[in-house]
Amino acid sequence: MIKLIGIVIIVIGFMLKLDTIAVVVIAGIATGLVSGLSFNEVMTILGEGFVTNRHMSIFIISLPVIGLLERYGLRERAAFLIGKIKSLTMGKLTSLYLIIRTVSAMFGLRMGGHVQFIRPLILPMAEGAATSRYGKLDEEDVQTIKGLEGAVENYGNFFGQNFFVASGGVLLIVGVMKEQGYYLEAIDVAKASLPIALIIMIVGTLQFLYYDKKFDKKYLKTFDKSEKANIN
Repeated sequence: MIKLIGIVIIVIGFMLKLDTIAVVVIAGIATGLVSGLSFNEVMTILGEGFVTNRHMSIFIISLPVIGLLERYGLRERAAFLIGKIKSLTMGKLTSLYLIIRTVSAMFGLRMGGHVQFIRPLILPMAEGAATSRYGKLDEEDVQTIKGLEGAVENYGNFFGQNFFVASGGVLLIVGVMKEQGYYLEAIDVAKASLPIALIIMIVGTLQFLYYDKKFDKKYLKTFDKSEKANIN
């Protein structure tokens, strides 16, 4: 049981909100040492794991580019341009992105991402559309919009990617099922994923349009009352 000490270290480290990378590395080293490995062997395993999965950190390259774009006004220009389109609401914009994101994931196209797409483009566009329609928003509603824009990326990517037979998620499902003795091909997973992708586009759209109605009821009614008061 002492070999499970790494799990205890991770749980305690996360509860204390310590540095995530440091906690995971320490947990890995502790697990290796109590399992009878030497320190050099543990570090070799960690190094091999990093090299094998180094492609997972490629997205870091995009961070300086996004930082430069934001530094020179990408967010402000995106919000300004969307604000000029009076008929475009936060819900309609988010619903449109949901459809585009889901379809792109279904065909294995790598567009989107919270860091690369949502924060610098989609979020300021949604905030610009809401501000143009309602004026100044309450802080709670601003946070709600941020949550919705984060959710739409998860919806589209998570529920759309398994339609693409060569995606990592599909290959993982097939491998695990075959190990458990179930005959399954990638095309079977893709077929089962298609109705789910269509459902999430419908359900997500209804959710985002619901918040349009909710914000209309809250802000437009208040605006109408203030206008009537000014006229009187």
